[in-house]
Amino acid sequence: MNIEPSKFLHDILAPFSGLTEEDLSVSLPFWRKRHLRKGDFYNMQNIVCQDLGIVIKGLFRVYYCDSITNEEKNMFFFSEEQFIVSFRSFLYQCPCVYYIEALEDADVLYLSYQDLQNLYQNHKSWERFGRILAEHFFHQAQGRTEDLLLFNNEKRYLNLINEHPKIVERIAAYHIASYLGIKNQSLSRIKKRIQDTIKS
Repeated sequence: MNIEPSKFLHDILAPFSGLTEEDLSVSLPFWRKRHLRKGDFYNMQNIVCQDLGIVIKGLFRVYYCDSITNEEKNMFFFSEEQFIVSFRSFLYQCPCVYYIEALEDADVLYLSYQDLQNLYQNHKSWERFGRILAEHFFHQAQGRTEDLLLFNNEKRYLNLINEHPKIVERIAAYHIASYLGIKNQSLSRIKKRIQDTIKS
């Protein structure tokens, strides 16, 4: 997929944190493009996450392996125009406790930890970006926690569809069931109830 990095970054980062053309221009030399094939890892367990990315194309899952059942359990998905990172690992430069895997062939525009730190130190606007980025991932993490604690499976499914339109057509049902913490049969019943509600 051919993109103009400066335009792509402007379209994502200006609304996100108010970065201006001048702010973006100082960062352009530091951004790199990475292509991942389906099944490749953006980051792996026990590896420090060194890059903050933005998904140009593709879909990723964040998952861990249950030490008791040895099952893979999905925690988050990242899709087009979303930030992709193991934020705690990236922020504190500590080993990541889960995997980030491409579920489709994907392209990512990314910035290294060190280059982002240099932008923070030399440009107030980028320091502000860092604060807003931290708030964004706090909101994402708390939202996921509230999803699991406060909402039923159907509501969590609808929230997922809202955040990642067309995800049902893009990945296997068992990945969605894993994210919701249910079996495939339960997911099928949820889909049927929603379809029946739409028809009625």
